[in-house]
Amino acid sequence: MDTLRIHARRPGVAQVTMARPEVFNAFDEAMIGELDAAFSQLEADPAVRVIVLAGDGKHFSAGADLQWMQRASEAGLDWNRVDARRFAGMLARIERCPKPTVARVQGAALGGGVGLTCVCDIAIAADNASFSVSEAKFGILPSVIGPYVTNAVGKRQARRLALSTERIGAAEALSLGLVTRVVAADALDATVDETLAQLLAGGPNAQREIKALFAQLYEGPVTDAVVELTAQTIARVRGTDEAREGFAAFLGKRPAAWIPSA
Repeated sequence: MDTLRIHARRPGVAQVTMARPEVFNAFDEAMIGELDAAFSQLEADPAVRVIVLAGDGKHFSAGADLQWMQRASEAGLDWNRVDARRFAGMLARIERCPKPTVARVQGAALGGGVGLTCVCDIAIAADNASFSVSEAKFGILPSVIGPYVTNAVGKRQARRLALSTERIGAAEALSLGLVTRVVAADALDATVDETLAQLLAGGPNAQREIKALFAQLYEGPVTDAVVELTAQTIARVRGTDEAREGFAAFLGKRPAAWIPSA
């Protein structure tokens, strides 16, 4: 791929690194297409248990490439619809990936870079990271990333970030829920690896079931339909081969069969 590097970070883990450091990993049509293709391929690869999304160089991602946005501003509505759907589809693919995803964030995450942070299940940021939902500065809006930012930080904070375009630091991003952990920059990779070890200890089918179930759960009253959904789900999953192996491994004081060898 021209805009990405993909490598095995450790057994069971693939890392997708955005590789346009000269423009702070800003993405255009090419990178959007390659991100979509990469996650599609890794989702289908049985050897891959977890996917890490990272950015090369000093910054995670400056969001949309401004030359790409300028081309969009000069194009017609039909072109813009096709282009926007491509971007929306890529973010949805990452968010809906049945395997755990981890964002490794350093430096700036701007505009669509915030969206990429929010679509991952876990986002670990260096203490030098900063975030801005910056689209309004260019006379546009964070439409495609909006649902994911709202899911991460709540509607009022998402609206505040989008309207003000304020750049916030890693500590505030953590307090809002935009990222899930903040560590010193020199401890970023060690912390990501620690998280990967935790993820690899979980059953892969259990993790797929978690993501599928939680996609159907919302804050608010627990309805009778939700009570039945959760009961039906655990009843079905408890009878799987993976569940039997998990309990046998725990009682036998041995690693479960799904844990990759180092």
